[in-house]
Amino acid sequence: MSRTGIKDLAAIADKDERLILGLMSGTSLDGLDIALCRIHGSGLGTEVTLKSFLTSPYTEDFKESIRAVFAKRTIDLQALTLLNTMIAETHARLIQDALSAWNVSHQDVDLVASHGQTIYHAPLSLHGLADQPNATLQLGDGDHIARRTGIITCSDFRQKHVAAGGEGAPLAAYGDLLLFSDENKDRVLLNIGGISNLTFLPNAASKARAFSSDIGPGNTIMDALAQRDFGQAYDDGAVIARQGKVNTALLKAMLSEPFLNLPIPKTTGPELFSLPWAESFLPDEAPSSLDLMATLNQLTAETIANAIRALPAKDPEVFVSGGGAHNPLLRERLDQWLPGISIQTTDALGIDPDAKEAILFALVANELVAGEAETFKDRLHGGPAVTMGKISLPD
Repeated sequence: MSRTGIKDLAAIADKDERLILGLMSGTSLDGLDIALCRIHGSGLGTEVTLKSFLTSPYTEDFKESIRAVFAKRTIDLQALTLLNTMIAETHARLIQDALSAWNVSHQDVDLVASHGQTIYHAPLSLHGLADQPNATLQLGDGDHIARRTGIITCSDFRQKHVAAGGEGAPLAAYGDLLLFSDENKDRVLLNIGGISNLTFLPNAASKARAFSSDIGPGNTIMDALAQRDFGQAYDDGAVIARQGKVNTALLKAMLSEPFLNLPIPKTTGPELFSLPWAESFLPDEAPSSLDLMATLNQLTAETIANAIRALPAKDPEVFVSGGGAHNPLLRERLDQWLPGISIQTTDALGIDPDAKEAILFALVANELVAGEAETFKDRLHGGPAVTMGKISLPD
């Protein structure tokens, strides 16, 4: 039976387990991650089984439409308005294609959890306007997704976080805390996407609290350089970076960026860490593109290692997800900079590292309909105790 109204939503909330489609579209714009999750329970008793996962690639025209407004302060307002619907309609079509490929009926799916597409992230720490609030903007209207798919849709998760006093990012702790905490071990869930971020999960005896924080650049600047100078979407296998040499003077200059020395938790985005940002540090005799790629790879590794060493933990277990988990040179450098620390992908915890962020938003939607904000009270440092998301009904 199709679930489309408030009474149906109440019935979904009362179920022991729910089938939720988690969606994530990151700053790399490679495509839409779609994770079909069976979620049992809620809160600290949550259990997740990933039933199916795929990344549906975006067309070049679609990517260019997003790039026309992404992280830009001056844009075409009509283009932005149209894009809000265009992203939702595209995501709805990709959902339908995925369900068809998996031979799953939309009537069997309880919820869609749609992160949307971040267009601009503007916390106070970035915009610097003392009389203005934190803000963030994601496009891809939930009503359009609900209407096109026939599935109740939870979306626009970051706004509640901002409204409750947070910066709207990162939200990973709201899922990582539920799934990955260990009573005896300190853990770090490291996600290397466009921006690198981590969740710190202290052991039960620790007086520390869990938190998520952005660290600095992940793949975003390396991807931009690969696209501009090498005609590639990204530095596949770190082939480009391995051909270059680290420019130590440039690296030192980039590491002087004030954000990198701010205490954590903190948040940032491509609005700061971009190719123009990196090139603003170039010396008079600019390095080759190969050397610049090698230096950017080292920058990401060092900023991550510095952040992990600053945590209130000794030799935590580190579990990596995101596109950077597939960069072998980056992984080698992390091992070099963090000797004695176990670094594995989230496969070791039973979670596909490529699917982790999409799973996260399925968890956030599950908490919205079946959990409670009290779960996070006094457990998160720098994160408000809230459930997040807006609900769109198909009818």
